[in-house]
Amino acid sequence: MATKHEKILQYIESLPVGDKISVRQVAKEMNVSEGTAYRAIKEAENRKLVNTIERVGTIRIEQKKKENIERLTFAEVVNIVDGQVLGGRNGLHKTLTKFVIGAMQMEDMMRYTDPGSLLIVGNRLKVHGNAIRAGAAVLITGGFDASEEVKKLADEVELPIISTSYDTFTVATMINRAIYDQLIEKDILLVEDIIVPISQTATLDSGDLVSDFHARNKTTSHGAFPVTSGSGRLVGIVTAKDVIGMDGEVPIDRVMTPKPISAGMKMSVASAAHRMIWEGIDLMPVVSTGDRLEGVISRQDVLKALQVAQRQPHQGDTFEDLVRSQMEEDKEAESTLLFTVTPRMTNPLGSLSHGALTIMLSEAADQFLKKRKRGESVIESMSVYFMKHVQLGSQVRIRPELLDMSRHFAKMEFTVYSGETIVGKAMMMLQVFER
Repeated sequence: MATKHEKILQYIESLPVGDKISVRQVAKEMNVSEGTAYRAIKEAENRKLVNTIERVGTIRIEQKKKENIERLTFAEVVNIVDGQVLGGRNGLHKTLTKFVIGAMQMEDMMRYTDPGSLLIVGNRLKVHGNAIRAGAAVLITGGFDASEEVKKLADEVELPIISTSYDTFTVATMINRAIYDQLIEKDILLVEDIIVPISQTATLDSGDLVSDFHARNKTTSHGAFPVTSGSGRLVGIVTAKDVIGMDGEVPIDRVMTPKPISAGMKMSVASAAHRMIWEGIDLMPVVSTGDRLEGVISRQDVLKALQVAQRQPHQGDTFEDLVRSQMEEDKEAESTLLFTVTPRMTNPLGSLSHGALTIMLSEAADQFLKKRKRGESVIESMSVYFMKHVQLGSQVRIRPELLDMSRHFAKMEFTVYSGETIVGKAMMMLQVFER
């Protein structure tokens, strides 16, 4: 049976895109307290079911698929530019396909303004109306207003007119940055990308017996099974180790591990890998709100996903990609990496930043372990206990040394050189993720 929280989320999801919702309205409609309604709305916001906009309120928005994540809704644009909605509020949920900067004659501008686009322009009143008629939303820069006629037209066709105090160049930069950030986010592998769904997951019921485990094991060859209640909630997990020497009539709920470690759909694969290594588990259940079982991920699935992800081209470059692009192997010294310090890798004083050095060290550790075919690794702890000034344009050499290694852990020390001078020393403990 669904909880109040789940019922509220289902109600919000059933609302038409563009509907405005409030805590009071949801509490009254669902007959729950305002605190319960508030928590559910916040969860809905995390799931990208609704969006809260200052001076507008909370509205039901279109849930974007991952492949279209680089597109923004007009509601998100309002947040990005600290905008004020002048008209067409009912169209805030719509997705923009592109944005056009109105820095040309009106006739030329209209050639580039298609339905679904966002025209960024100043106080050119005729342009505002023509853009709305062409099916485009309008973002007015410089804090200017629109005419009452255009506002009325925007309400009729449900296309937003937004005003912002920023100038055109700043606005275009802010929107471009937001799209770029979402492209980077799109590259991050989540549990939902690799999950074995519930329809393909072998499970046991809390009322089953140990003999049922053996029967399921024989048909699937799996060594572990999530245990669910009659309503589909995850209540435990049982492995082959748990049933060794047990009589076949013993109930599963007496041998299972209750409240097992689980993952959410939006957890990154890297986080799941770290948790699986740390806890020493090979199978992790994936749950939704209310601990409802959605499927499972295995150690093999996670390892394969991490390996594939590292071979994929990235659409948006992170700071880590920038540091990595400066990396090359030292041909004169085995396992030593070379980095050139660029302006974006420095602190305000023009010296190599601590963050950039940390990325260099983690990359050196990763390369070192992979050459020894020790699989993927996750940093558990790092200590930089000596660091000197390294100026812009310098070439840095990082030489790793393996101090100790077991099946699951590695301890390494790093010496950082600039020329022949030692400029840094660090110690690192890593978890090694083998098959």
